[in-house]
Amino acid sequence: MDENRVKGAIKTKIGEAKEAVGKTLGDEKMKREGQAGQVKGKVQNTVGGVKDALRDKDKDRDRH
Repeated sequence: MDENRVKGAIKTKIGEAKEAVGKTLGDEKMKREGQAGQVKGKVQNTVGGVKDALRDKDKDRDRH
């Protein structure tokens, strides 16, 4: 598993927590930062998924 998938998942969870705290406290800036963190995390996770897929494709090609 690519490290970007792990880091992306962590960023997403931190963003979710930050958004929840922002909502609870009525802090719009923190809420938006949490939402932005979630987007960044999802993008990084997707990049890791693409890297994994390419790596798996190369492994399959090497086997044949």
